[in-house]
Amino acid sequence: MKPNMISGILGYIFLIALLFCKVQGAVHNYYWVVKQTNFTKLCTTSTVLTVNDSFPGPEIHAKKGDTVFVTVQNDGPYGITIHWHGVRQPRNPWSDGPEYITQCPIKPGGNFTQEINLSTEEGTLWWHAHSDWSRTTVHGVIKVFPANGTSYPFDEPDGDQTLCSVASWYKSDVMDVLEASIATGGDPNVSDCYTINGEPRDLYDCSNETMYSLLVEKGKTYLLRIVNSIMNEEMFFAIANHNMTVVGSDGAYLKPFSTDYLFITPGQTMDVLVTANQSPGYYYMVLTPFLDTESSYDNTTSRALIKYSGNYTTPGTIPTPTFPNISDSISAQFFVVRLKSLADSAHPINVPKNITRQIFMTVSVNIFACPNSTGCTVDGNNKLAASLNNNSFVMPSTALLQEYYDNNYNISHIAGELPNKPPTPFNYTTVANMSAYTNEGTKVITFNYGDEVEIVFQGTNIGATQNHPMHLHGYSFYLVGTGSADFDNGTDPGRFNLVDPPEVNTVAVPRKGWTAIRFKADNSGVWFMHCHFERHTSWGMSSVVIVKDGGTNETSMSPPPSYMPPCS
Repeated sequence: MKPNMISGILGYIFLIALLFCKVQGAVHNYYWVVKQTNFTKLCTTSTVLTVNDSFPGPEIHAKKGDTVFVTVQNDGPYGITIHWHGVRQPRNPWSDGPEYITQCPIKPGGNFTQEINLSTEEGTLWWHAHSDWSRTTVHGVIKVFPANGTSYPFDEPDGDQTLCSVASWYKSDVMDVLEASIATGGDPNVSDCYTINGEPRDLYDCSNETMYSLLVEKGKTYLLRIVNSIMNEEMFFAIANHNMTVVGSDGAYLKPFSTDYLFITPGQTMDVLVTANQSPGYYYMVLTPFLDTESSYDNTTSRALIKYSGNYTTPGTIPTPTFPNISDSISAQFFVVRLKSLADSAHPINVPKNITRQIFMTVSVNIFACPNSTGCTVDGNNKLAASLNNNSFVMPSTALLQEYYDNNYNISHIAGELPNKPPTPFNYTTVANMSAYTNEGTKVITFNYGDEVEIVFQGTNIGATQNHPMHLHGYSFYLVGTGSADFDNGTDPGRFNLVDPPEVNTVAVPRKGWTAIRFKADNSGVWFMHCHFERHTSWGMSSVVIVKDGGTNETSMSPPPSYMPPCS
C-alpha cells in the first residue's frame, strides 16, 4: 500500500474518532479512491476517471439532519475536487468543493476529508467532481431519507430505485475534448451517447446485452430518483404506458402531480412514483434531448427497460413512449410551472417578501477576440465566451474562500463587484445590433447577512440563444416566476407565485425569456453560482456570491478545518 494512502487512512480513522463526540445526530463515513478505470462501451474501451472503480459512483445514504464524512483519496492523474450538489452546508463552505472557489484541487497522491452537513434537505441530491470536466464520469446520488420519527408525505413506496446516471458518455478522453475546444475557441465535441445507470440503449453498437433494466411486480409502486448529470443537454424522460407522479425535486417535496413526461436540466433531480399497473411485459424508459437552439448537441436517445416479474410471453414489440418535439419549449415550460411546494404545516416555506437586494442579470453566450492570431476559429479569429451582466468570469489561481478568510473577509485585491444590472440596458430578446463581445474579470456579488434577495435571470438574443440551467451553491431558492421575452418590472412581479413556489437549487432560464428567484441570504460564506452546462461554465457564465457574517457565532462562517488541499 502506498505511504500516502496509509497516512490518509490513519488520518481518516483518527478524525472520525474525534468527530463522533462532536457531531449531533447520526454520522456516516465513506472512504473513496479516485482512479482511472477501463470501461468498454459502444465497442470501444475507454479509460475514465471513477470513484471506487464504479460508473456511476457510489451512493450516499443518510437521513435528514445527519452528517457525512467522505475522505477522497486522489489516485488519478490530475487534481480533483468533489461538490455535494444541493447540500446547503450551513456555515461550512470549506467542504463545498468547487475548484479555486472554496478549495484548490486535491493533488494526485493527496487526500482530503470533507464534512457534508445535511440540514433542511430531504429527497434526492447528488455529488459530482467540480474540476475541469471530470464530473462526466465522477458523480453519484445522495439519498436523504426522512428523519427518525417522520415519514414521506406520500404512502411508503414498495421499492426505491435510483436512475442516477442519466449521463453523457465519450469514447475519447473528456480532458482531450476540453483541451481541443480551448485550443480552437469553438464548441467542444458532443458526447457519443447518453447512458441510464451507466449503460447505453440497446440500439447503440455493442449495447444490446448491457442495457439497464428495472424489475417490477404488478400492482406495486416504486420511487424513482432521477438525476440529470449530463454535461450540456436538457432532457425529456418518459416511460411507455406508465404515468409518473412527481413528488419531489432538488431535495424538497412538491405537491404531487401526474405527468407522462419529465423535463429535467443538468443539475436537477426528480423524485417520481410509478405504479406497475400495466399488463406484465416489457416497457421502454426513454431519454431524449430538448434543445431549441442552433448550438451543437448530442442528438441521440437512450433507453432502458421496465420488466414485469412473473411468467408471460416476451413481447415481440416493446412499447415506446411518445415525447414532445425536441424543440418544444412550451412543453418544457409547462412542466416547470407545474412544480409547487407542499407549503403545509409539516413542510413550511418562507418566501422573502421584503426585498432588500434586487439583481437583474443578463445571461449570454458571447465571443472574445483571440490575441495575435492564436488559431481561434469562431467568426474569424475569435473564441466563444459566456457572461453574466456582460462579464465573463475569470477563474482565480487560488481559492477565493481561503483568500477571503485570510484577508479579514476582503478579496478586493483579486476580485471586483459584479454590477446589479447590465452596464448597458437594451432590448434583451429582440436586439439585432448589440455587440457579441464581452468583458472578463473575477467579479463577485456581496450580500449582507439577512438580505432578502431577488434575482431575475434574463436570457438574451446575443450569440447562440438557448435555455440556461442556473445553479447556486450553498442555497435552495424559490422559483417565483418565469416567462418569455423581456422581463417587465411593472407587470411581471404581479404574477409571481409567492404562495407555494418550488424550493430548488437549479433552474432553467428559458431561451429568450426570464426566470425570477428569491432567497434569504442566511448562510455565510463564499458560494459559486454558474450555468450547469459545463461548456458555459468553462466559457465564464458564472460568478461568486459572498454572504457576510451575521452578528453571532451561529450566523457566521465556521473557521477552516485543520487541513485544506494546498494551492502551491
